[in-house]
Amino acid sequence: MKLIIQIPCFNEADQLPQTLAELPRAVDGFDAVELLIVDDGSTDETIAVAKACGVHHIVRLTNNKGLASAFQAGIDACLKLGADVIVNTDADNQYCGADVVRLVGPILDGRADMVVGDRDVAGIEHFSPLKRSLQQLGSWVVRQASATSVPDTTSGFRAYNREAAIQMVVVSRFTYTLETIIQAGKMLVATDHVAVRTNAPTRPSRLFPSMWAYVRRNAIAIFRIYAQYEPLRVFWSLAALMLLVALGVWVRFVVAFAEGSGNGHVQSLILGAVLFMAAVVLWALGVIGDLLAAQRVMTQRTLERVRRIELELGIKPSHYERGPGQPQSDPTQPPEAAQQPGPVAGATEPAAALTAPEQAAERA
Repeated sequence: MKLIIQIPCFNEADQLPQTLAELPRAVDGFDAVELLIVDDGSTDETIAVAKACGVHHIVRLTNNKGLASAFQAGIDACLKLGADVIVNTDADNQYCGADVVRLVGPILDGRADMVVGDRDVAGIEHFSPLKRSLQQLGSWVVRQASATSVPDTTSGFRAYNREAAIQMVVVSRFTYTLETIIQAGKMLVATDHVAVRTNAPTRPSRLFPSMWAYVRRNAIAIFRIYAQYEPLRVFWSLAALMLLVALGVWVRFVVAFAEGSGNGHVQSLILGAVLFMAAVVLWALGVIGDLLAAQRVMTQRTLERVRRIELELGIKPSHYERGPGQPQSDPTQPPEAAQQPGPVAGATEPAAALTAPEQAAERA
């Protein structure tokens, strides 16, 4: 079995050596452990540092596309490189590299397809009380949306087996952590979590400019992702709310009309009609969203089939570069013997084709 540890990077030349030094080069249960760097358009010496540290594989994106895109590019590359299990970690050495062994444990035992590292957010000293509270609140919301029990949903330290990785499709441009957990819960992927350790911060986070920007982006991301998988529940719930408010406004008008002052409350009748129309529109959006969700499922299944075919054909990853730690034999190419099969043992050589004069002499 092969384990590939992927590390999305953007200008991480200073932090990368320490991160790579702490990652294990051998893990019980795996015949090979390889390192893959996803360079997300770095402008510093990230690639040179990665090569100097002996990484096995490098995927270079042409420009900075964001963490979610880099994560998806890494998953695709790891699958094409024949990974049986994929571990994702951050390049800033936030997570203890030795805990890779803990992450892959439930997968090796056959208890999970996806494992998320639990940082115990409440005990992280360099997190402010506000950040701890917001992290815990966000994780609770994601657990409700995904029907999973993952306590630390924003943790980027996680492991996937091949089947789970084949099914993962990241659409969001901002975050993959929340989307993949909600996706896993809706696709009934067996999910587990293990306690992992963290290191002291090496640099400030670059994912968001402020705490409130983080909250706003995550809230929008959770709503969008959940609406993709449960459009009827989302839009019909909003439609029911609008309808209740419309009925309340209409009841107010009816009461006023019965008391003889209906002429002074015509605006309530108009407002109720507007809210009722909004409820009808939301109901229709739920139906349309449900139809689109069915199309998304079929598209995702098609993508899964494409990935399986690529695995069978040995298609090379996009923007791939072999690292200095990679052996000379390219795992993405079939062996020479497989490309040019020799004669079957015991078979006779085919007779040479006869020319026209020889055929005439043969008949004579």
